[in-house]
This record gives sequence, structure tokens and C-alpha cells, in this order.
Amino acid sequence: MKSLREKGAEWGVTLPSLAWLAVFFVVPTLIVFAIAFHAPSADGGYSPGFTMETWHAVVRTPYKEIVWRTIWISAVTTFLCIVLSLPCAYAIARMKAKWRAVVAGLIMLPFWTSFIVRVFAWRTLLNPDGFLQHMLVSLGLCTPDTMLNYNSGAILVVSVYSFLPFAIMPIYTAAEKFDFSLLEAARDLGARSFFAFRKIFLPGVRRGVVSAALMVFIPAIGSYVIPDLVGGRDSELIGNKIYQRTFPDRNLPHASALAAVMGFSVLVPLACVAWWFKRQDAREAKRLAEATARKFSGGAA
Repeated sequence: MKSLREKGAEWGVTLPSLAWLAVFFVVPTLIVFAIAFHAPSADGGYSPGFTMETWHAVVRTPYKEIVWRTIWISAVTTFLCIVLSLPCAYAIARMKAKWRAVVAGLIMLPFWTSFIVRVFAWRTLLNPDGFLQHMLVSLGLCTPDTMLNYNSGAILVVSVYSFLPFAIMPIYTAAEKFDFSLLEAARDLGARSFFAFRKIFLPGVRRGVVSAALMVFIPAIGSYVIPDLVGGRDSELIGNKIYQRTFPDRNLPHASALAAVMGFSVLVPLACVAWWFKRQDAREAKRLAEATARKFSGGAA
């Protein structure tokens, strides 16, 4: 049993972070959700009084295609970032200590420049008169009238580029603590390299992979700068609709309802991940308990 002093020390360390989350996350989220139950006002705010009309308008508006596009682009972006990050993090973790810091710094180097500047650079690169278009045409991979910009493919490419460091660093952090002698032992016992990578390395860094997936999926699903600069009218995501309802349309309750929908889209995978981790931990605890029981029963015999 923990003493009263130990419990007080734990609460003293935890309360500042809880207060920070409550003030800057929980309270604003509840305010946004509450605004969705009001009607819009002429000045761009919301009118007093409870109403469900905003939610009825959101349901009646054909957002199904936009929501589906947002989810699949975010999911594919997350998948590609994880696939690209795993070998990269593995290679960095196997480097010498002095080179790890250098490579990790180079990965984080793009964050020294503005996010909008980087996305705008991709818009210039994907322009029909840009270098990439001319190179692909010269190689016979596309025609001069091919549009590399203003489509879902451009959003996907720029999203992977933008969020890839968010996937590499958590997996690298987990891989740095991994015992690579386990892979060598597996290969000594006859396991192929890919089999050892899949069966030993991946389970060993699973928490880093899940953290990376969440760190990519959450900002990707709320992105509106990337589709605004490199996507077209047929490639709008839900973030673009929230911006449109907030500023050009001055319909704050409608934007709040869409933000609530987007938040729900994020909370569902978070809940699934938490349930999966709880189930895996329960299985691991059960397996250890059974192994301990067999060991003691064998010793008693």
C-alpha cells in the first residue's frame, strides 16, 4: 500500500498535466460540441437557445463522399508512413551512436521551415510547368496534359511527405531499446531475415508502431492546408469544409458539428487501440501467470 505522502507526490506531478489537458483540450472540445446545438446568427456567431436544426442540416447535406475521402486518404497516408518508417527506423537503430543523432537530425530538418512553405513548394513541383512534370514526360511516364496537381493523389503524396517524420521518430525510439541479439539468435536457428523481422522485431516495437500510426492519422484526418493547396474542388476533405463553414459562410454551429464528426472519427480508432492494448496486456499477463504456475508445479513435483 502506498503511503499518503507517496500518493500526494504522484498527484502533485500529475495535476499540472491534467490541468493543462482540461483547460486547453477538454473545455474547448466541450464548447465546440455545445455550439453545434445552437442556430447560426447574422454576425457569424451563434444564437441562444437549444436546437437540433444544425445537426439536421449536417445530415441532409451530402457529406458522405467527403467524409469517406478524408478517412481513406488519412488511412492510406498512415499505412504508407508506417511501411516507409519501419525499415528507416530499423536502419537508424542499427547505426553507431554518433550517426544516429545525425540522421535523426536530418529527418527533423524540414521542420525548421514553415509547413505552408513546404506544401507550397510541392504545389510548384507538381505544377504542369514544373520540373517533375517535364521529367516524367521525357521518360514517357505521362503525357503533357496529365495533371499531377489538384487531385487526391497529390494530397496523398504531400501528406506522406509531411507526416513521415511523425512516424519515423516513435518507431526509432522503440527500435533503439530493442534487443537486436534476438534477431541474430533467430537467424542462427534457421529463421529467414524477413521472418525474424516480422515475428520478432515488429512485436518488439509494436507500441512505437501504434504511437506512430496515431501521430500520423490524427493530423492527417484534420488537414486542410494540404488539400487546399494541392487538391482540387473534387478533392476536398472535411477540414476544408470546416474552414469554409467557419469563415466564408460564417456558420459557426455548422462548423462545430462537422468538427464533432471529425473528432468522433478520431476517437473511434483511439478507443479501438486502447481496447487492443488492454486485451494484449491481459493475454500477456495470463500467459506469464500460466508459465509461472507450470514452473512452480514442476518444481514441487
